[in-house]
Amino acid sequence: MTDIISASPRSDVQARFPDGRAFNGPVGSTIEAFVKAADWQAPGVVVAALLNGRLRELSRRLHHDADIVPITTADSDGVRIYRRSLSFLLIAAAAQLFPKHTISIHHSMPFGGYYCERDDQQPLDPAELGQLHRRMRDLVLEDLPISQVKVSLDEALELFRQSGDMEKADLFAKRRKDYLTLYELNGVRDYFHGFMVPRTGYLELFDIRPYNRGFILQFPRRRDPDILQPFEDEPRLAGVFQDYEKWLQIIGVPSVASLNNVMRNGRIREALLVAEALHEQQLATIANQIANRQPDAKIVLISGPTSAGKTTFSKRLALQLLAHGIRPVTISMDNYFVNRDNTPRDENGDYDFESLEAVDVHLFQGHLKKLLAGETIIQPVYNFHTGMREQGSELHIGADHVLIIEGIHGLNPRLVEELPPQSLYRIFISALTQLNLDKHNRVPTTDTRLLRRIVRDAAHRGYTAADTIARWPSVRVGEKRHIFPNQNNADVFFNSALVYEVAALKTLAYPLLLQVEPDTPERIEANRLRAFLQWFDPLPSEYLALIPTHSILREFLGGSVLDDYKPGQR
Repeated sequence: MTDIISASPRSDVQARFPDGRAFNGPVGSTIEAFVKAADWQAPGVVVAALLNGRLRELSRRLHHDADIVPITTADSDGVRIYRRSLSFLLIAAAAQLFPKHTISIHHSMPFGGYYCERDDQQPLDPAELGQLHRRMRDLVLEDLPISQVKVSLDEALELFRQSGDMEKADLFAKRRKDYLTLYELNGVRDYFHGFMVPRTGYLELFDIRPYNRGFILQFPRRRDPDILQPFEDEPRLAGVFQDYEKWLQIIGVPSVASLNNVMRNGRIREALLVAEALHEQQLATIANQIANRQPDAKIVLISGPTSAGKTTFSKRLALQLLAHGIRPVTISMDNYFVNRDNTPRDENGDYDFESLEAVDVHLFQGHLKKLLAGETIIQPVYNFHTGMREQGSELHIGADHVLIIEGIHGLNPRLVEELPPQSLYRIFISALTQLNLDKHNRVPTTDTRLLRRIVRDAAHRGYTAADTIARWPSVRVGEKRHIFPNQNNADVFFNSALVYEVAALKTLAYPLLLQVEPDTPERIEANRLRAFLQWFDPLPSEYLALIPTHSILREFLGGSVLDDYKPGQR
């Protein structure tokens, strides 16, 4: 016991950083104070921290020794915090300038921004946008605190009703706890789903520009956290979101609160079936366009990010084409991989199967040209065990055939640069939801796809939720590198989002997220997804059976009648 000595009670705490440095400070010092003392150098801005492995705000006070890992806007959690805080800055500035109106945050833009509109859908004129931009800049320069305020639920509901934010009022009306924690900035109070920066001075990097009926609040992207990306107009993507918003109005479900109400009042059957009918309507329109381009359009190329529903979509499209008397034949791009020894490697020395150079583009184009010329080809078959291409069956197409090809490079112009343009019809598919929690809290489209993948991986691939979450960042890098840059080469966009799907996925996803081990990086993401799912009522089990067996959602939930269907094979 000689190592044990008497000591006075400590009046300080120690924060230890990943680089081995440690700092002592008074008990109750904020994480922010320790990060500033460490002068942490990293791309972007430090906006939060992992405190003993758990995500915490910089305003969190330390009462015990702790390990701190700064989180910056180059991290996924950090960029979400920055965007959320910037949204509050916008709302606070607009509340002062336009007190009779509210601003709604609708959807994201690929170059880094949120499309926003005033509640009356009247565009802000250049002078008003200039005022808004200057007021936001002034608030940043004033470095005002963004504080948490705990209020009674009744007080919060009254605040939301007075501000015209009935979506929030409806969403929280069924809350079990009798209080709500709001954020306050310059006298403006609001609820936000997630953490904030401690003060407005952190929000220097932003811009505002007019767009359509509203404007874009621009922010930095995670991959380049210190700059704003050049503006890129995305009229078709904006059109997809506008169409989906119209669908929500048709179904009568403009927000999560209204979806919950539809389930509670028994009208979910109609909402579910109408959502599926709108998908069928989209598919029929695309099939009509392909039919109208006959006999020229013989190659249909389909691409989109993971968990967009490409497999089910391609099979349903094949059935629609058959109804037009067009016989679809599928070709797998995977069979055109080069032999493994010739596969390029990534920066870590691993095989890069997502690179276009992993595909034998010359052979692929040669085969398509022969098929278009009426010749017969010997299809390759890639053996994933040996890493070698082998000979497959013969293929010949006639006047009534159309080739359907699905793959991440389907919209890359290099893949088909030697083919006649009139022979191609290209489709981009993704789940682009416009169903938000309320006017100021978005439902990211990537979260919907991640939930789809978690459920599918657990059911069909034996992966845990932690496995899927751990792989997700690399999956997203591949999408941003190979898929999204080529989306505008598509002839048409297909939106695979379904208004009721998160309610359906919740029943299966929530228990999987609970199984993620505590104190792991994957648990942080699992906790975020669970917090997001809490606002959705689960789809009652009796209604799960109503989901059509050919629904895109069945690709993830299971029970698809199309699982064993292979277009072109009898």
